[in-house]
Amino acid sequence: MGFSDFETRAAAAVADGKIAGVVAVVTDRDGLTYDHAVGHRAAGGDIPMDLDTQFQIASMTKAIASVAALREVEQGRLTLDEPLWDVLPEFRELQVLEGFAEDGTPVLRDPVRPVTLRHLLTHTSGFGYSFLDERVAQWLKATGQADALSGARAAHVQPLMFDPGEAWGYGISTDWVGLAVEAASGQDLHAYTAEHIFAPLGMVDTTFLPSDDQQARRASLHVKGPDGALIPLPVTRGNRPEVWSGGGGLLGTAPEYTCFVRMLMGDGAGVISPETVKGLNEIQTGDLRAGFFKPASAGTSLDFDLFPEQHTGWGLATMVTPDDGRNGRRAGTLTWAGIFNTYYWADQSAGIGGVLMTQQLPFGDPAVLELLEALERGAYA
Repeated sequence: MGFSDFETRAAAAVADGKIAGVVAVVTDRDGLTYDHAVGHRAAGGDIPMDLDTQFQIASMTKAIASVAALREVEQGRLTLDEPLWDVLPEFRELQVLEGFAEDGTPVLRDPVRPVTLRHLLTHTSGFGYSFLDERVAQWLKATGQADALSGARAAHVQPLMFDPGEAWGYGISTDWVGLAVEAASGQDLHAYTAEHIFAPLGMVDTTFLPSDDQQARRASLHVKGPDGALIPLPVTRGNRPEVWSGGGGLLGTAPEYTCFVRMLMGDGAGVISPETVKGLNEIQTGDLRAGFFKPASAGTSLDFDLFPEQHTGWGLATMVTPDDGRNGRRAGTLTWAGIFNTYYWADQSAGIGGVLMTQQLPFGDPAVLELLEALERGAYA
């Protein structure tokens, strides 16, 4: 059957208006083995999706920023398990949000232990996202502080939702990882990733700051209207933020992200050591199940759990599936996604990886997840 089922489903999803377009690629350890693009960059538009289309990859940035931090650990400029006070002075004053007083004032206390880089990399630090945790949103409202998504450094200084190491919670941890890399290396994250990750891997189209050419190739972000129809939003270019978001700031193409996927399945390609790459599939979160959430804001994300049948965990860069998957991937596969419905997996055991990119909200769209499963079945057929 190969990829015929995926291609049939993708064409139908476009024809039915469930997605504007999609780009999908599959790779082995040596290079691309399959690619397919269908639909248009904007719903109702006339520019077709192709392999050069630029996407906001959002939280697919997290694995890249995490690898940058692990490179700094290898260089001896960061450590996994010591307090980060020397590189992130704001961490000396971090507090845990206990709740809210009757008048709405936040009730805070000191954490039982300091936040470490391992906590940040595994999302066990206590930092949250306002669209996923209503307590973060309530704290922002009570204090009048800007959301971290504003890009301001001061806006990242938020209380922890739990003591470090006590739970798994998805949030701005990897943005702080990026700031730790900057402090340790002396380079901003934009320059650091360009020199130490993208250049060695040949990722010339992956960037925090798109050129005019890259900007012209961007796909429109879509949101679903009350009737379910896709509404394309104008493609804008933001200003240079105070904080380059290690948690979600990159743009890139689907084929280029497979360069990074191959690195995750290989020997590190000179970016990080083979030993570090091999260790990425080691679950760091133990009894804490990781990689799923129920959002506080339904317009941004739907409930998300790719593997409800597994006790999924988190490694030092990605979610890790501890068991074989129902569509082919092997135990220990590295995987994650971006909020605008972009997805990837890197199967170190089988040497098979894939990337699927659309550009729409809410996250976890069932039509896109069906395509992801069909792509995976085709890859392992």
